[in-house]
Amino acid sequence: MDAAWIAPTIAGIAIAVDVVIRVVAIIVVPINRRPQTAAAWLLAIFLIPYLGFILFLMLGSTKLPRRRREKQREINKYIIETKTGMDAVLIDPPWPDWLEPIVELNRTLGAMPLVGGNTAKLHTVYDESLAAMTEAVAGAERFVHAEFYILAHDETTAPFFDALEAAAKRGVTVRVLLDHIASLRSPGYLHTMRTLKSIGVEWQLMLPVQPWRGRYQRPDLRNHRKILVVDGDVAFTGSQNMIDRSYNKRGNIRRGLQWKDLMVQFEGPIVAGINSLFVTDWYSETDELLLRESKPAVESPHEHPIDSQVVPSGPGFDGENNLRLFNALLYNAQERIIITSPYFVPDDSMLYAITTAAQRGLDVQLFMSEVADQPVVYHAQRSYYEALLRSGVRIWLYAAPTVLHAKHFTIDDDIAVIGSSNMDMRSFSLNLEISVMVRGASFIDELRGLEAGYRASSRELGLEEWLDRPFRSKVLDNLARLSSVVQ
Repeated sequence: MDAAWIAPTIAGIAIAVDVVIRVVAIIVVPINRRPQTAAAWLLAIFLIPYLGFILFLMLGSTKLPRRRREKQREINKYIIETKTGMDAVLIDPPWPDWLEPIVELNRTLGAMPLVGGNTAKLHTVYDESLAAMTEAVAGAERFVHAEFYILAHDETTAPFFDALEAAAKRGVTVRVLLDHIASLRSPGYLHTMRTLKSIGVEWQLMLPVQPWRGRYQRPDLRNHRKILVVDGDVAFTGSQNMIDRSYNKRGNIRRGLQWKDLMVQFEGPIVAGINSLFVTDWYSETDELLLRESKPAVESPHEHPIDSQVVPSGPGFDGENNLRLFNALLYNAQERIIITSPYFVPDDSMLYAITTAAQRGLDVQLFMSEVADQPVVYHAQRSYYEALLRSGVRIWLYAAPTVLHAKHFTIDDDIAVIGSSNMDMRSFSLNLEISVMVRGASFIDELRGLEAGYRASSRELGLEEWLDRPFRSKVLDNLARLSSVVQ
């Protein structure tokens, strides 16, 4: 080829490829995606065609591989047959008229039934929560199932690892799951791996990104659950990872950041439901089915038993189970909604549900941190403050340097939801999460006390103050909001 034609030929090919990418994107990107998500991806592809298209191929799918989704359906067939504890559900005082359809919604989406005869204890102090979980493992006789988004062996968590080792040595079956990428990004990962290998427990990485071993899926699909089950008698779940309160990061330590979490200790039939999530995740990673270890759940002999329902969610399911539950509760609230979420980046449906509730005259309050550890998410959630404040939502900012990491909300004096799920698009679409819906006056009363404590340690954000923030902050907030919908 004549040298004079090389440059025009290359330019022509580049233009042709660019046009093909744009045309294909317009056809493919909108399929089964929210309009706002599709629009964000299209904007990225049209502005930076080659890089945008490559990123879409890597990150565009929010589904786990087909085999993993098939395993979830297999487990659901077993769970749907579970009846233990259903006959202990309290019907006196009467349920709110709107609750039964929501219970059925959860059963349809996640297979778990609402079960009665449970008790719950709130652990609101970080070190005390770790001590309670360590004590439970120390008393294990049959098995320990530990599953954490972040698991790190450090000075703070060493007693927990020691308890796991001691349990394994006395013949208890100890299984441990930890999210691969989240734990890998935490300081001391290699030390944690060496520790797990040396203490005699069975362990697996969750959703590993190891293409050289044939183990790969979209790298930001993560297992965000926090679960500990001991002997099928007691279970812990909530927001707390198994790591020091500072997350051992230099930036956090320099800023004095300390995490404040909530873990709930359950006893009763609900423990079997929580354990079913561990069973599902263990099966997904190992092909080993643990259903044979299940044992009949025993109702807790407590004078104020509560009804509870596990709601699993994540890319292993066809729908966004947690988002559907949250929105259903928000629209049925009659008096008040109080939400605690460290990362609040709602999709349009949730934003409308919350602002509509405030416009209906309900008392709607939102607790978040004054500081944050993730700048992009921090600025993205700030972009929603104006709409929330204008609708009548009261926003409370928990005082720095504490990062309020608890995840829970209450609806009237009837229902509470606790678990690992944030109210953001990542938790709705990309993360495997656990939520537990609870009905019981004693539980709600305890959460009311916790909310009052948050309020005493927070300052309320006003609309006038918010509108006066610097122009630079407004730009950063809006740019981060655009990136948040590219899921």
